[in-house]
Amino acid sequence: MCTDSYFMEQAIAEAEKARAIGEVPIGAVVVLNEEIIGRGHNLRETTQQATTHAEVIAIEQACKKIGSWRLEDTTLYVTLEPCPMCSGAIILSRVKRVVYGARDPKAGCVGSLMNLLQDDRFNHQCEVTEGVLNERCSSLLTTFFRELRDKKKLLKQLRSDTD
Repeated sequence: MCTDSYFMEQAIAEAEKARAIGEVPIGAVVVLNEEIIGRGHNLRETTQQATTHAEVIAIEQACKKIGSWRLEDTTLYVTLEPCPMCSGAIILSRVKRVVYGARDPKAGCVGSLMNLLQDDRFNHQCEVTEGVLNERCSSLLTTFFRELRDKKKLLKQLRSDTD
């Protein structure tokens, strides 16, 4: 039997794909009966589309795989707490359970800013497990943004040296 850690490792592998192409390293997988039926990683910079978040891509792939928009018996694993848009997609696709790694204090809607996934005003709520492989998920993002800032500083310095 596969564990939450195993499937979060798969989401981390997706996040690494995003990092390799210069995207914010966030990855997601949708699991049904211990089988991954959808995978996704951030492609927002690549596509220049605001909606190409890891969760939305994984949900779309899972829906195609099973031939239904209802993902009622699935679990979505994602490296970062879902944002409002992704939380909406999770609710509307009827994902049963969400497991995430790192909290997102700026946009997280599964406990950080609010908890859309367990709001009983909606017609669907999700089970939520947070903090699975939190250190690894957090480190991916921290390292990515530190490297991005360092590159920007270097470019700025190079520009000022040539002036």
